[in-house]
Amino acid sequence: MEHKVAVFRKEHFNAAHRLFCAEWTTEENLAVFGPCANPNYHGHNYELIVQVNGVPDPKTGFVINTKDLSTIVKEEIVSRFDHKNLNLDTDAFKNLNPTAENIAIVIYNLLRPRINKDLELKIRLYETERNFVDYPA
Repeated sequence: MEHKVAVFRKEHFNAAHRLFCAEWTTEENLAVFGPCANPNYHGHNYELIVQVNGVPDPKTGFVINTKDLSTIVKEEIVSRFDHKNLNLDTDAFKNLNPTAENIAIVIYNLLRPRINKDLELKIRLYETERNFVDYPA
């Protein structure tokens, strides 16, 4: 019987964003998004946990080399989003509301091509200490 193992890599990045729908009035945006609709943006210290599930390689004992995983996450996510305004400085959120849910999906889609297709990938993104999302659910 093959034994699946979950490997986790934790990173963080700091980014600003604004939640709003351009076609809504200021009042509608404030009613739905509250202070997160602030036209001057606001920031978070995001905590990212990347989970890779699979069967360890019989020779190396690794599901994935954590050094390689660290490099991939830093190249694809941290360098792209750290100390950025997600709405203004990134292509991913030019036309996509940068909610925690959407950020997690974007992160998954950026990492998936760089992770062996035989391995399962999951993203957990903490927007605050108490608010986080998982993708896929």
